[in-house]
Amino acid sequence: MFRRKNALTGLAVLLVTAGAARAAAQTTAPEPPKAGAATPQQDATSPKVVERSARGPTARNIQVGLYLNVQPDCTSGTLPALRLIAPPHNGTVSIKRGKASATNYKQCLALEVPAFVAFYQSKPGFTGHDEVTIEVKYPAGRTELQRISIDVGGNGVVPALPKAPQGQKI
Repeated sequence: MFRRKNALTGLAVLLVTAGAARAAAQTTAPEPPKAGAATPQQDATSPKVVERSARGPTARNIQVGLYLNVQPDCTSGTLPALRLIAPPHNGTVSIKRGKASATNYKQCLALEVPAFVAFYQSKPGFTGHDEVTIEVKYPAGRTELQRISIDVGGNGVVPALPKAPQGQKI
């Protein structure tokens, strides 16, 4: 269920699970206010919005997030608090506790730290698009809203590209 050797790319990380899920992350800036519209005050404590995507098979666990806290001395810090802001319409989200192992992560040559792993599972027979929003509050006060877009369908296998035609044999 959990992969023990993961290349971590940040404190909140999406992993690609072989053949089961494909994920990508992109941070987006907030939309500019419309003319004449009242805007709420944006301060340093307003949450950063992170757009993510994942893809996987119907009615199977799709890993959509890995949440941990690594200190500068390569030890684990307090895990972030997670809250489901907008549940998915066609499935469920579950959070499991696990361990994340990594090598050459920042200044850490090797580490193993506790982590929360988020999984999405669609209803049986559902294929299509679903979304979930998770709030991640880190102990230092930073907050992220992660909007995860999930494409569910078939067996999760990406079709192979057509082969290029072979040249003439001599």
